[in-house]
Amino acid sequence: MHETAMSLNTTELLAIPALPLLAALLAGLFGWALKEKLTHWICCLGTIGAAILSIDVFVQVQHGASFHGNLWTWMLSDKFIVPVGMMIDRLTVIMMVTVTIVSACVHVYTIGYMHGDPGYTRFFSYISAFTFSMLVLVMGNNFFTLFFGWEAVGLFSYLLIGFWYKRESANFAALKAFIVNRVGDFGFAIGILAVWYYFGTVEYQAVFAQVPAFVAKHVSLHFLGWQIEAITFMCLALFVGAMGKSAQVPLHVWLPDSMEGPTPISALIHAATMVTAGVFMVARLSPMFEFSETALATVTVVGAITAWMCATIGLVQNDIKRVIAYSTCSQLGYMFVACGISAYSAGVFHLMTHAYFKALLFLAAGSVIHGMMAEQDIRIMGQLRRFMPITYGTMLIGALALSGLPPFAGYWSKDLIIEAAAVRDMGWASELAYWSVLTGVFMTAFYTFRMFFLTFHNSDRVPAKIKAHVHESPKVITVPLLVLSIGAIGAGLWGVSIGLVDAETMHGYFAGSIFVLDEHNPLLMLEEAETNHTLGFFTHYGPLMLALSGIALAGYMYYRESEMPKRLAASFPRVHDFLLNKWYWDELYAKIFVAPARKLGTILWQWFDLAMIDRGVIHGGIVDSIKAGAARMRQLQTGMVYHYAFAMVIGVFGFLTYLLFKA
Repeated sequence: MHETAMSLNTTELLAIPALPLLAALLAGLFGWALKEKLTHWICCLGTIGAAILSIDVFVQVQHGASFHGNLWTWMLSDKFIVPVGMMIDRLTVIMMVTVTIVSACVHVYTIGYMHGDPGYTRFFSYISAFTFSMLVLVMGNNFFTLFFGWEAVGLFSYLLIGFWYKRESANFAALKAFIVNRVGDFGFAIGILAVWYYFGTVEYQAVFAQVPAFVAKHVSLHFLGWQIEAITFMCLALFVGAMGKSAQVPLHVWLPDSMEGPTPISALIHAATMVTAGVFMVARLSPMFEFSETALATVTVVGAITAWMCATIGLVQNDIKRVIAYSTCSQLGYMFVACGISAYSAGVFHLMTHAYFKALLFLAAGSVIHGMMAEQDIRIMGQLRRFMPITYGTMLIGALALSGLPPFAGYWSKDLIIEAAAVRDMGWASELAYWSVLTGVFMTAFYTFRMFFLTFHNSDRVPAKIKAHVHESPKVITVPLLVLSIGAIGAGLWGVSIGLVDAETMHGYFAGSIFVLDEHNPLLMLEEAETNHTLGFFTHYGPLMLALSGIALAGYMYYRESEMPKRLAASFPRVHDFLLNKWYWDELYAKIFVAPARKLGTILWQWFDLAMIDRGVIHGGIVDSIKAGAARMRQLQTGMVYHYAFAMVIGVFGFLTYLLFKA
């Protein structure tokens, strides 16, 4: 085992992913014997143990410890070497702590939410395995370990989205997620292979050390008729994988449909873990992305379009989970904007704060659904605050954090991204990013509190049958909500206090983890603008003003004048339908990809399968001829040794005769 730092204990590091993996294996293989109670405690304790160890490692790393080493060799073929190793630095531990804490809350929450489900033990096995996969993804020290975790979380997300496999909609959503992610992963795999081809290694640090000299050589390649710099090609190919995993336009269509899965996994996948993998990957590969202006601009533009477009869709959605899902797509766009403008630390900061308040919103929505007998339409809710006070209070905290009001977590991270976009000069790309994320603040606050007022205020529209059942969720559900509320309130202040967004990236918190060229660093530019008082009043206070305006408008339309939304929808039916139908992305893909694929399949079925095989082969006499020939051949297989010896002698004689005449 080769190591560059021995400060951290290897056994402790290995135990962090091993605990949820062991729990997953026990629940999956022996859940039938362990029964529900023992199964959920094994899985919960495994994840809680991983969270405790992650916090301990975080504290050690805060005091200067680190680890980068190879544990064993995974694959070896000539010069192609793939090790299994870990790279534990300050970027890694932020992800480890976030993933394990949110996962632990989701595990405990699941005890109450999934109680009585026939697939109870199977669900716990899946979510523990999912947690293990995500930890492998963030803890690895090379591209192939990253790829293993990347594909593993994709597999378990497919299983979890389609968990209720007897529902056709769940199977469709799982398949959709799987296929869309395969599109992204194709580009991701090409990017990894290109990295190995050009650098001769897949280890992060070895690759990063070669990048400056490699870029100085101006290595380029021809791709689809264009000549493109090799570093740009690698970054863009890798980013295609991030677009799929993190639901960025145009590969965003799978995430809203994935709400077909149980609510706990909506929180786990769509808040803190899988969908943030793309953001983590871009931040981890900052030493590569920093040397490609084209790649940075692409990341910025894709993030800006996603942030704005998904916010517009969220304005009119009526499914409580889909509102939050489109919010997740939008907030991921903010994170990619941050990475694209080289404010990687701000993107990771928002990733961390978003994980807590978005997981809180998903689980609070699940508590509402639990109390409403699985009803998810906010149009038939209202006045639920009287029946569910804890859920009401925790969802309010999550809504305020998402809207970006101080002192809640979202204020510190989201506003920083907007200000960084204002000072970063990338031409039209940074201008687009700034106005997209700025106007997105208003829409985010509006659709968040539209959902909140329709659910907990407004008029009482709950059907009598459901109202008789509405009640506050049990403690096993509400306690995780309260824990996540602490993160939604304090994660932002905590991040600022430890210097997560220190302008001196190369010497601050993320020193050695994130690389930013000085001429690209918007946090340095922002610090200089604040020092010189050139930032501008609206740039600094505009996001807060827009957030308050969005909340006020939502309160007016859905609390005071509840008939106003209906009148607006009737006045602008085309706009309303356009947003309600999600910009018709699904219909577009159905026309471009699904319909031609079905047509091709039909042609192959009718002309090849039925006409050629069934009629030509089966019913055309070919099969009968083969059967008749086989029957004759069977007569030669007598089982008599002397028959076989005679055939061999005749064969040798014939072969010698052939050679004699040929000569």
